[in-house]
Amino acid sequence: MRILLMGNPNVGKSVLFSRLTGLGVIASNYPGTTVSYTRGSMQLNGTTVEVVDVPGSYTLDPTSEAENVALQMLETGDIIVNVVDATNLERNLYLTVQLLERKIPMVVALNMWDDTTHQGITIDMDRLRMRLKVPVVPTVAVTGEGVKQLVELLHTAAITDIPVRNQDERWITIGSIINEVQRLVHHHHTWRNRLADASVQPVTGGILAMAILCGSFFLVRFLGESLIDYLVNPVFNTLWAPILEKFSSFLGGAGLLHNLLIGKLIDGQVDFVQSFGLLSSGLYVPFGMVLPYIISFYLALGILEDSGYLPRLAILMDTVMHHLGLHGYAIIPTLLGLGCNVPGVLATRILESRRERFIAATLISIAIPCAALQAMILGILGKHGIQYVAIVYGTLFAAWLITGFILRHMVKGFAPELLIEIPPYRLPIWQAVLRKLRMRVSGFLIEAVPIIMVTVLVINIVHYLGILDNIARLTSPVVTGLWGLPKEAATAIIVGFMRKDMAVGLLMPLALSVEQATVACVVLAMFFPCVATFAVLFKELGFRDTVKATGIMFLAASTIGGILRLILSL
Repeated sequence: MRILLMGNPNVGKSVLFSRLTGLGVIASNYPGTTVSYTRGSMQLNGTTVEVVDVPGSYTLDPTSEAENVALQMLETGDIIVNVVDATNLERNLYLTVQLLERKIPMVVALNMWDDTTHQGITIDMDRLRMRLKVPVVPTVAVTGEGVKQLVELLHTAAITDIPVRNQDERWITIGSIINEVQRLVHHHHTWRNRLADASVQPVTGGILAMAILCGSFFLVRFLGESLIDYLVNPVFNTLWAPILEKFSSFLGGAGLLHNLLIGKLIDGQVDFVQSFGLLSSGLYVPFGMVLPYIISFYLALGILEDSGYLPRLAILMDTVMHHLGLHGYAIIPTLLGLGCNVPGVLATRILESRRERFIAATLISIAIPCAALQAMILGILGKHGIQYVAIVYGTLFAAWLITGFILRHMVKGFAPELLIEIPPYRLPIWQAVLRKLRMRVSGFLIEAVPIIMVTVLVINIVHYLGILDNIARLTSPVVTGLWGLPKEAATAIIVGFMRKDMAVGLLMPLALSVEQATVACVVLAMFFPCVATFAVLFKELGFRDTVKATGIMFLAASTIGGILRLILSL
């Protein structure tokens, strides 16, 4: 048996899904599309049944790729749980009426029930059940209220005899239902209402966005770096390194197998950044470099999601993002990339079209420096004055705008408008935030870690065969002639493919002038992404689009680097 959770976007489907299925979930793309959905399982009357979190849809007359997928998945369901926002009943009932016309057993979960009291909304449940002729259960997914009753009523899911009607007839029916079951009373504006109004105004919304995003960024960086310094590095350095060093002695300290598994020893010891072995760097890259930021970013993202702020940020940024061929929701993966590009690229799944995902992922890889790289940029340029750090960030911001504007006109495909419901502000429930965090982290471990390790293995082989050194020699004319850097900088730029902050560190012994260091930092930020990001790009975009994105990165880094060198020399 398959149960489909269907409803408008931002009605709490995903939270209800996590309540029903726990942690045993699988996220994947619908065949032939870039639209992702999640499926899991639950026990119903002693039998294991499949539960699918269908992409959010406003109508069964598709206006986007996500709604088209929702329509196709409707044909595969045995029972529908229609999740409805109780505070926006009229708008949500249009999809409900369309689902009733499909003659599939259905139960309605009237979610966000607790907010109806806060907003002065009264709903007559008995009359609503009578009008819809299916079970209706009030729920509060974030706290679990009503979920047990919902599960108990699944076996009573009903089919109605409602005939198929046109759009005007449906709205007449909905108006009749609303007049009969819903009553509104006046309520005074609370601080949450006033905050909600201020969040979408250009001036107050912009100030609020800057404050929230800066706070989120520093929180993520603090949590990520704390996990690395106080948990991950001690585990790798004190527990795992001695084991690898003994294994290295067992293998004789050299040879092909030794280099593939452990890599090159640095001063007789395993260096998890520079050794390039599958059991050294191959494990440290995903678990030591990326996972701490994945955890901290998804924690912050979950708080912003469950508080109701992200849809407001998307609306605030929609006009700007449209100039880059995107809509407002693209600001979310962009901001994630400021901590680590890997979760940024993974978060492009929230965008509806393949065109949007390609543009957003490419822009993140080109112009959004991760937290570790930003720290090194501050370290190498900060001592020369804040103006050079500002030049780097200003150049990257200009590259983000210019490249996005060009891609908007060059990349063909579907670019949907931003049509979203804005949920009310509410205090996040920690149990729901942590449950969602576990789901997302487990998804990263299942999907991204194997790809990253395979990519590290390939890079290790290439490095062992000396191909990286040959690439460095071949690119030295560009490095010296176009960017004005010493030929030794070519090695640092190639190493940046493994870890960009380490590559910036390799520039320090080269005695670069401040102008050369500025150009080098910009080029490193814009050049090929680190191996972890590259692996995730391949997973999300596929081989063909990854090759295209790589070509764009090379062209953008070469052009911007050359222009910046010319400007600074003048």
